[in-house]
Amino acid sequence: MRAVIQRVNSAKVTLASDGTITGEIGHGLLILLGVYHDDTPETAAILAAKIAGLRIFDDVNGKMNLALNDVGGSILVVSQFTLYADCRRGRRPSFTDAASPQIAEQLYVSFVEQLRKQNIEVQTGKFQTGMNVELVNSGPVTLIIDTDTLK
Repeated sequence: MRAVIQRVNSAKVTLASDGTITGEIGHGLLILLGVYHDDTPETAAILAAKIAGLRIFDDVNGKMNLALNDVGGSILVVSQFTLYADCRRGRRPSFTDAASPQIAEQLYVSFVEQLRKQNIEVQTGKFQTGMNVELVNSGPVTLIIDTDTLK
């Protein structure tokens, strides 16, 4: 799995088709999540635990020393298969490394469930649907985690 994590003051995802809000948070993290074709539920659990424990929020001294639960933050998770785009050849990206929609959706749901098990409020986008994402990045702080590097 691959996650682009942005610390936010607020974030919202709406359906591109009609503007319906599917998820909205205040202070917390926006996670754009890509699922690799070899990922498993265990991969989802490892990534969720890693993100939940990240100390990327400022303490009273202005140091990134606090995790999401320490600051009472929420998470907005948006699926994004394009994180596995291969742009090495030609001008049209290849997405052969991304999981099939059926597998990706199961693992996306598993990832969200793992976060919720850690007492985190989680909002989501709508899987395999065109969406618009709005955010106010705090910091800015943006991290990329690939589970291949966590093994």
